[in-house]
Amino acid sequence: MNRHDRHERWKSIPSRFLYAAMIIGMTAMFAYLWYTVYIEEIIFPFFRRGNWVVISVYGILLAVGMKINDGNRIGYFSFGQTLLSQWMGTVMVNIMMYLIVSLIGRHFVTVGPIALLSLAQIGFILVWTFISDYTYHKINPPLQMIMIAGTGRHIEAMVNKVATRKDKYIIAKRVNEAVGIDKILPELSKYDAVMICDLEIVTRNIITKYCFENNIRIYVAPRISDVIIRGASEINLFDSPLLLCRNYGLSTGEQIMKRVFDILIALIMLLLLSPLLILIALAIKIEDGGPVFYRQIRLTKDKKEFKILKFRSMIVGAEKNGIQMMDKVDPRITKVGAFIRRFRLDELPQLFNILKGDMSIVGPRPERPELAEKILETIPEFDYRLKVKAGLTGYAQVIGKYNTSPYDKLEMDLMYISQYSLLLDIRIILMTPKMLFIKERTEGVDEQL
Repeated sequence: MNRHDRHERWKSIPSRFLYAAMIIGMTAMFAYLWYTVYIEEIIFPFFRRGNWVVISVYGILLAVGMKINDGNRIGYFSFGQTLLSQWMGTVMVNIMMYLIVSLIGRHFVTVGPIALLSLAQIGFILVWTFISDYTYHKINPPLQMIMIAGTGRHIEAMVNKVATRKDKYIIAKRVNEAVGIDKILPELSKYDAVMICDLEIVTRNIITKYCFENNIRIYVAPRISDVIIRGASEINLFDSPLLLCRNYGLSTGEQIMKRVFDILIALIMLLLLSPLLILIALAIKIEDGGPVFYRQIRLTKDKKEFKILKFRSMIVGAEKNGIQMMDKVDPRITKVGAFIRRFRLDELPQLFNILKGDMSIVGPRPERPELAEKILETIPEFDYRLKVKAGLTGYAQVIGKYNTSPYDKLEMDLMYISQYSLLLDIRIILMTPKMLFIKERTEGVDEQL
């Protein structure tokens, strides 16, 4: 039994204890606010158990809000990302609870107290996150990993990604599968975990079974076929278990449900964001007098072309010499454009594309036909993502980075398609605001105007 396996069964207990302590502490803070402020504003005050129900509802919403924003995954993200996840979850829940309390009171209650509560909880989270992050890494030192790799083009990229989280993972040794399985297997038990990347199927099967038998953790860089099978349904043919991959995207019922959901959310967002849309349009017009909107050909479901609508963020005629890739510092970007691109506000006019039916709220981001053709030269499966409509936001956007490789984005998009549900759409929508405040999610090379 390796060192990591000895800790595996109990290592999550301190993290769960700390997480529960945070939820209880923040719920207690709300309870104080409820008893000292809001209970006085309720027209028909609750008795003892009624008050307990309100406080319990807050605690449940807080736990759910944290989970949606990944605020409960202590040690999984960096300190800054964990902090932001918890802040976003707290603010989201406090807004919801303010509306609930207002409904109970039958009028809009005073907003100041819950705003002060939010500030106090943000400070509480800062201290708690520091303590929990320190405790997690003290108890769980970085995993010493052995990488078994083939000759694929994604290996070095994976090594570089792992190197960004040395607090969690250290690739202590790299072995090429060409050395032979007989020499590889004896090495595996010397490390906390095994990472396998771009291996031949026979080698991968042997290593996977060996690690299962010996309780060794495995990290697998999946292939496209792995992602497709991941969304399969389990069936039994007489006494033989089978995995059924239907491979037609969303069912007719799911498409209808998703379309109704898209229209509803797009209308609500346009109503709520209309003042912001007007301000952005005025700022663009005032800066250089050029057109407010920019239209560009993109691809959606079944490779259908449509004109995507965006706020113009570059100078007029930015691509008069043809398509140009955008660098981190690009003189073609206007001052207003730099701001709206930073927070992805230039994408908001696509709500009209959603109402028209060209796009969905959630789905793979639409590519330009010219760039899609170039990607297909090296990734023939790239069109697989077009089994559903393009989206304003997507799984690859909230999980990956803005400069994540096309291959990784394809795998994330296929994960979304194969596991689609309305609840997954809602979770992605709620996670989207958080990504706007993480710089690494919006920086890098960009081909979009």
